[in-house]
Amino acid sequence: MNWLEIIIYTTAEGIEAVCGNLYQAGILGVEIEDEADFKGFLEENKQYWDYVDEELIKQKEKETCIKAYVSDNESGHEMLLLVKEAINNLKAFDTEKKFGSLEIELANVSEEDWANNWKKFFHPMEIGEKIMIKPEWEELSEPTDRIVFEVNPGMTFGTGSHYTTQLCIEALEKYVDSKSDVLDLGCGSGILSVIALMLGAKSALAVDIDPNCVNIAYDNAKRNGVDKSKYTVISGNVITDEKLKAYICEKKYPVVVANIVADVIIAIAPTVRECITDDGIFITSGIINDRIDDVKAALSDEGFEVLAVNERKDWACVICRLKRG
Repeated sequence: MNWLEIIIYTTAEGIEAVCGNLYQAGILGVEIEDEADFKGFLEENKQYWDYVDEELIKQKEKETCIKAYVSDNESGHEMLLLVKEAINNLKAFDTEKKFGSLEIELANVSEEDWANNWKKFFHPMEIGEKIMIKPEWEELSEPTDRIVFEVNPGMTFGTGSHYTTQLCIEALEKYVDSKSDVLDLGCGSGILSVIALMLGAKSALAVDIDPNCVNIAYDNAKRNGVDKSKYTVISGNVITDEKLKAYICEKKYPVVVANIVADVIIAIAPTVRECITDDGIFITSGIINDRIDDVKAALSDEGFEVLAVNERKDWACVICRLKRG
């Protein structure tokens, strides 16, 4: 099997946060190269400097970095998109820049090559009872009576092949109807909010911390014939931006969906409580199984009653209802 090496540049203070986000994205093994540790080693071993390769010193005197590996296949490429989403979220929350640049590199693979090569792993797939996901560069081999969502995710998370996305789509099939105003937090490619509209939702508001997602989500909506008057996509940080929170909470949503990671779900739970209707349904995924109890506890603190926890492989989707009073 071939592997892709992911390199994330950070600081000594950022190691724990970056590793935590990688863990939540399903990556359990990492390599850490800490510049401070290396400089400390040199300082404590000055008597041996003559035996240290100068090129090694130059190589190590760079930013602290964390290396992780994903398989060069469909699952690995979708995981890489999830890592990019998680690190973008972390970068936005690190307002004091304690965690360094948080830039991501792919070793021995250019961004352009990766953006094209991963497409060979992405093919039409049936999800739930009603939906088929079809990449725009593929043709269906035979007619289908399913709702066909055609997507070009660009460089954002949300192709439909990741288990968390599938779990959310299956839940949307159950809870979305013609009366639903849907809020999609961490929208990525817009896959969940656009599919909600294709399932008959009255309107959808999609939000993502990455400004690149705005055009990508709108493009995917247009690609699928979604009326733009029913769909709004905006970029911002719902945790730190009070104006954005106020805008979102101008109306109440009977369905809120968030496919992110556990720590961000925990952080946005109070905001979701403010903008969801009484008895509104919150569908949330991107949760590795080890973090289910943490997420359930945070949701309970905000007045949510857990209706179901649906699991697939190592991932979970929590479906809950807000009970006020």
